[in-house]
Amino acid sequence: MSEMSYVAAGLQSIGTPSLWAITIAGVIALLVLDFVVTRRPHEVSLKEALGWSAFYIALPLAFGAWVWSQYGRREGIDYLAGYLVEKSLSVDNLFVFMLLLAAFAVPSVLAQRVLLFGIAGALVLRGIFIALGAAALQTLDFAFLIFALILLFTAAKLLRDAFTGHEQSVDIANMRSVRLLRRFMPVVNEYHGTKMTVRVDGRRALTPLALVVVAVLATDVVFAVDSVPAVYGITEDPYLVFATNAFALLGLRALYFVLHAALSRLVHLSYGLAIILAFIGVKLGLHWAHGIWESVPIIPTEISLMVIVAVLIIVTITSLRATRNVVPGSKEVVTERR
Repeated sequence: MSEMSYVAAGLQSIGTPSLWAITIAGVIALLVLDFVVTRRPHEVSLKEALGWSAFYIALPLAFGAWVWSQYGRREGIDYLAGYLVEKSLSVDNLFVFMLLLAAFAVPSVLAQRVLLFGIAGALVLRGIFIALGAAALQTLDFAFLIFALILLFTAAKLLRDAFTGHEQSVDIANMRSVRLLRRFMPVVNEYHGTKMTVRVDGRRALTPLALVVVAVLATDVVFAVDSVPAVYGITEDPYLVFATNAFALLGLRALYFVLHAALSRLVHLSYGLAIILAFIGVKLGLHWAHGIWESVPIIPTEISLMVIVAVLIIVTITSLRATRNVVPGSKEVVTERR
């Protein structure tokens, strides 16, 4: 560990108070920039999406190179492995966002604004869960075991849904967040640009945009429950956990428009994510057991990185082969995805 590491509340981290402040300020600045870019609704061209995607891929890779050069090989590999885990999980999140946008019939010119609200909400929730996770690691001897069980349960659920052919779907009428909003405020049927509320007959009413934003934020809670334990299985450094989550989420808006047609072709992604989450769950379980019985082996992060990369490559290849004769974005591809 570099001499520049920081120890607070029993946690060893590269995140000094000044580094935390700079990072959070940078994330907020990037979010503000995205909101400025989307202030005027417009359809996103492939050229625009590719440009922003390239930026949001180059930025975290450059940050990883800086971490490696400043703090050493171990921290660099921890960051890279954590970033790959979070990015792969975020791709699955994008598919759920795609279903929500379709279910709410969001106009294409408003899609990126909805995604941006979802990303902002996800960042806040991840920050909360990361803080809770760090506190749990310091106060609960069995926190790693709890994280391991969460990941193993999630992996089992993903495999069960994949093997049984359970399709991801969105039922707006039965969403608790939507029902709750409708109980307190009326909802108009038409979108009114980027407005969340409008005045109708002297009463304030919600627009469909408000409903879809709340629905996206509600799904962010579920994603955070899986995501944060997964990256804590790679590194115990709360700063690196936050950085990997932030960089993985910030590029989702642009990535959505790049991968929109191809997302539904990743029909085996659930299998890959299940394997990765189960692997990290086992890694966490062994880490917990090693603290009690030193003879229990632990899995090095280098091995974790190789397993993650290999699984992602394999499921991508098998998914593309399985859908090679189907037009991307067609109904056949969507219904085949598991």
